[in-house]
Amino acid sequence: MPTYTQEQIRHRRETTRQIGSATPDRSLVQRMEALGHANEVRTERAVLKRDLKAGREQVHDLILEPPELLETMKLFDLLLACPKYGRVKVNKILVQCRISPSKTIGGLSLRQRAEIVSMLRR
Repeated sequence: MPTYTQEQIRHRRETTRQIGSATPDRSLVQRMEALGHANEVRTERAVLKRDLKAGREQVHDLILEPPELLETMKLFDLLLACPKYGRVKVNKILVQCRISPSKTIGGLSLRQRAEIVSMLRR
């Protein structure tokens, strides 16, 4: 194990401290607002998933014209919420449409939207 001088240790601590503070510090109020917003989005998505399972929402409509809260949701997770779609079937559909499982709904191109909707309507 290497031995370090006091100067090397001090330099290492200062460098680590500088690197660690690269992200902006947020106030308690800002963190609490962000947490509240994230909780609202999670709650709304959970309601939407329940509506999908119950048949009150159509996945086609959500993919073609997604509400703002779905823009950052992964397509894979939305499809899993649909009845009769499990991991294997969802992966198979995504591979056939050449869409990454980590793709967000907001990040889909028009071609991808049309292709995934046509696959789901079969």
